[in-house]
Amino acid sequence: MYYWICAALIAVLSYVILKAYQIRHYFEKYGIPQSPDIPFLGMLGMSILTGHHVNYIIKDVYNINKEAKYVGVHPFLKSAILVRDLDLIKSVLVKNFDNFADRTVFSSEESDPIFAKSLSLLNGQRWREVRNLLSPAFTSSKMRTMFTLMSHCAKNFADQFVKKYRDEENIDMKDAFTRYTSDVIATCAFGIEVDSLKDPNNEFYLHGRRSTDFSGLKVMLTFFVNIVCPSLGRKLGLRFISKKETDYFVKLVEGTIKAREEQGIRRPDMLQLLMESEEKGKHLDSMDLVAQAFIFFAAGFDTVSGQACSIAHELAVNPDVQQKLQVEIDEVMKNCNGQPTYEAVNSMQYLDAVFYETMRVHPIGFLSRICTNEFELPPTLPGAKPYVLKPGMEILVSPVGVHSDPDYYDNPEKFDPDRYLDKKISSDVLNLGFGLGPRMCIGNRFAVLETKILLLHLLSKCNLMPSKKTCIPWVYAKRNFNPLPEGGFWLRIKQKKQITG
Repeated sequence: MYYWICAALIAVLSYVILKAYQIRHYFEKYGIPQSPDIPFLGMLGMSILTGHHVNYIIKDVYNINKEAKYVGVHPFLKSAILVRDLDLIKSVLVKNFDNFADRTVFSSEESDPIFAKSLSLLNGQRWREVRNLLSPAFTSSKMRTMFTLMSHCAKNFADQFVKKYRDEENIDMKDAFTRYTSDVIATCAFGIEVDSLKDPNNEFYLHGRRSTDFSGLKVMLTFFVNIVCPSLGRKLGLRFISKKETDYFVKLVEGTIKAREEQGIRRPDMLQLLMESEEKGKHLDSMDLVAQAFIFFAAGFDTVSGQACSIAHELAVNPDVQQKLQVEIDEVMKNCNGQPTYEAVNSMQYLDAVFYETMRVHPIGFLSRICTNEFELPPTLPGAKPYVLKPGMEILVSPVGVHSDPDYYDNPEKFDPDRYLDKKISSDVLNLGFGLGPRMCIGNRFAVLETKILLLHLLSKCNLMPSKKTCIPWVYAKRNFNPLPEGGFWLRIKQKKQITG
């Protein structure tokens, strides 16, 4: 009996070692450089295990061979390709999009419906249908209509922010800016009027805060299990959005729709478009409606506030940039008599440059696509063989790698908005903060406008300055997929003597 137990253990151990060896050396026969990783955990598993931020890991992978067009990686157990060459990046994301239209699904509709049914996680024909339904919500004409609502929120926020925090030594900017984005989403998407600085414990904000908290070890482990063993994740009922928060958003969306139908209310927002799609028989069930409304909410609530915080941080630690921006802001406010117009905000070249330079310096780690049709990549290095991608294989593109590559950006570690002026950065492949191609962020115009109008009103009233808790130099927070600094966003302000507007 003892002999058979030992033999079984040896057999299992031998299989594990052999499998680890095969994974580790999978790409060698094709002459493809491969990043070092932890067996069976891979590149992303290393982030979960060590807490090392995924941006650092992806950046190291991107730089393992600067001559290669692409390198081999293992996000977990599966083999994947991380593309480095700009032409290949554009080929994957744009030119040959039909071969790479899908994304990795890491949540199930059974256990996590409003997350799994959202546009960002849909694939195939269903993704195309929902994308076509939502696109009209983000046209220039719709942005112009929502600008007035955004501007009202931003001015109200800036007035209260300066009054509330002018004597504070350490201001939690993420908390404050998230309250602004909550108010904007409430009015622009749901037709709800809230004031989250004045009423800090309003129900809409609190539910939003809880439902968009994707930080911490629990979230990363949920992601790991759902990717490595989705059937186990379904059995365990693992979810990113709790049932309590799901129920709240279902009730909110269904209640808003019912009120609009009964009272004949029509608003130029995304929820109205979803309602009209139902009227046209576009086959969106109740949970589909909630899912699309929620993902719009989540992106606007958390991601936009994070970008605004990153900009505020860079302005505080680069006072010369802030001063130059304030000259532009003061000029606009003067010309508009304190009431900036849609056209005026969109004409602010330096504000635009500050936005995109911040996104360059602090991007997401990677974009993911799934190969749906067999596709041949050219040799990654001279003398190597072409590599044929098989359906189901994952392709990664690294914004953090491209954005910090000295071949594309002079002195890439320096925060320098001037590099975006006068069309110095002309290639769209060099600006991957919102993605690229048909699956790029559908709400990018909304996000940019929402952030710009906030900064315009805020910086017309105060200066942003580092506090004792400001993370200098910037170090990414552990066990978090978002590009946030360790310890959070902390600043202080100094009210300007002359407030315009």
